[in-house]
Amino acid sequence: MTIHIEDLKFQCILGILDFERVTPQYVIINLEISYAFEENDFINYAEVSKLIEKTMQKEKFLLIENAIITLSLKLKQEFTTIETLHLKITKPSIMPNSTVSVSDIFYFNS
Repeated sequence: MTIHIEDLKFQCILGILDFERVTPQYVIINLEISYAFEENDFINYAEVSKLIEKTMQKEKFLLIENAIITLSLKLKQEFTTIETLHLKITKPSIMPNSTVSVSDIFYFNS
Protein backbone atom coordinates (compact mmCIF):
# COMPACT_ATOMS: atom_id res chain seq x y z
CA MET A 1 0.00 0.00 0.00
CA THR A 2 1.24 3.54 -0.65
CA ILE A 3 0.22 6.73 1.15
CA HIS A 4 0.70 10.03 -0.67
CA ILE A 5 0.76 13.29 1.24
CA GLU A 6 1.03 16.20 -1.14
CA ASP A 7 1.64 19.87 -0.52
CA LEU A 8 1.70 19.80 3.29
CA LYS A 9 2.40 23.49 3.90
CA PHE A 10 3.40 25.23 7.13
CA GLN A 11 5.92 27.73 8.47
CA CYS A 12 9.14 26.89 10.28
CA ILE A 13 12.73 28.01 10.73
CA LEU A 14 14.84 26.30 8.06
CA GLY A 15 18.05 27.54 6.51
CA ILE A 16 21.52 28.91 7.05
CA LEU A 17 21.03 32.53 6.04
CA ASP A 18 20.75 35.07 8.87
CA PHE A 19 17.15 36.03 8.11
CA GLU A 20 16.14 32.35 7.84
CA ARG A 21 17.26 31.77 11.42
CA VAL A 22 14.83 34.35 12.82
CA THR A 23 11.90 34.53 10.40
CA PRO A 24 9.76 31.47 9.78
CA GLN A 25 9.18 30.68 6.12
CA TYR A 26 6.78 28.38 4.34
CA VAL A 27 7.94 24.90 3.44
CA ILE A 28 6.05 22.34 1.41
CA ILE A 29 6.41 18.64 2.16
CA ASN A 30 5.55 15.88 -0.28
CA LEU A 31 5.98 12.24 0.55
CA GLU A 32 5.12 8.70 -0.40
CA ILE A 33 5.12 5.92 2.15
CA SER A 34 4.96 2.31 1.00
CA TYR A 35 4.14 -0.15 3.73
CA ALA A 36 2.82 -3.61 4.43
CA PHE A 37 -0.87 -3.02 5.01
CA GLU A 38 -2.78 -5.25 7.35
CA GLU A 39 -6.38 -4.72 8.41
CA ASN A 40 -5.61 -3.68 12.00
CA ASP A 41 -2.14 -2.26 11.38
CA PHE A 42 -2.40 0.78 9.14
CA ILE A 43 -0.56 4.10 9.01
CA ASN A 44 -2.63 7.13 9.99
CA TYR A 45 -1.74 9.85 7.48
CA ALA A 46 -2.99 12.60 9.80
CA GLU A 47 -0.48 11.47 12.43
CA VAL A 48 2.28 11.37 9.81
CA SER A 49 1.51 14.99 8.88
CA LYS A 50 1.40 16.08 12.51
CA LEU A 51 4.75 14.40 13.30
CA ILE A 52 6.42 16.08 10.32
CA GLU A 53 5.13 19.55 11.13
CA LYS A 54 5.92 19.25 14.85
CA THR A 55 9.46 17.99 14.16
CA MET A 56 10.23 20.70 11.61
CA GLN A 57 8.98 23.47 13.89
CA LYS A 58 10.79 22.15 16.96
CA GLU A 59 14.17 21.33 15.41
CA LYS A 60 14.76 24.52 13.36
CA PHE A 61 17.08 22.77 10.93
CA LEU A 62 19.97 24.53 9.19
CA LEU A 63 19.95 22.27 6.13
CA ILE A 64 17.07 20.64 4.27
CA GLU A 65 19.23 17.52 3.99
CA ASN A 66 19.43 17.16 7.79
CA ALA A 67 15.69 17.69 8.06
CA ILE A 68 15.02 14.88 5.55
CA ILE A 69 17.32 12.45 7.36
CA THR A 70 15.82 13.23 10.77
CA LEU A 71 12.26 12.98 9.48
CA SER A 72 12.96 9.62 7.84
CA LEU A 73 14.32 8.20 11.09
CA LYS A 74 11.44 9.56 13.18
CA LEU A 75 8.81 8.29 10.73
CA LYS A 76 10.34 4.80 10.64
CA GLN A 77 10.59 4.75 14.45
CA GLU A 78 6.94 5.76 14.84
CA PHE A 79 5.54 3.72 11.95
CA THR A 80 7.54 0.51 11.88
CA THR A 81 5.75 -1.02 8.89
CA ILE A 82 7.24 1.57 6.50
CA GLU A 83 9.16 -0.18 3.76
CA THR A 84 9.97 2.74 1.46
CA LEU A 85 9.81 6.48 2.07
CA HIS A 86 10.19 9.15 -0.60
CA LEU A 87 10.44 12.56 1.07
CA LYS A 88 10.72 15.97 -0.58
CA ILE A 89 11.02 19.37 1.15
CA THR A 90 10.48 22.53 -0.87
CA LYS A 91 11.22 26.13 0.04
CA PRO A 92 8.83 27.97 -2.32
CA SER A 93 9.90 31.55 -1.67
CA ILE A 94 13.64 31.50 -0.91
CA MET A 95 14.53 32.52 -4.47
CA PRO A 96 12.60 35.13 -6.43
CA ASN A 97 12.42 33.22 -9.71
CA SER A 98 12.23 29.55 -8.64
CA THR A 99 11.44 27.09 -5.90
CA VAL A 100 14.15 24.99 -4.28
CA SER A 101 13.65 21.37 -3.20
CA VAL A 102 15.67 18.50 -1.83
CA SER A 103 14.44 14.90 -1.87
CA ASP A 104 15.59 11.41 -1.03
CA ILE A 105 14.31 7.87 -1.02
CA PHE A 106 14.81 5.58 1.96
CA TYR A 107 14.48 1.80 1.83
CA PHE A 108 13.87 0.06 5.14
CA ASN A 109 13.93 -3.61 6.02
CA SER A 110 10.69 -4.23 7.84
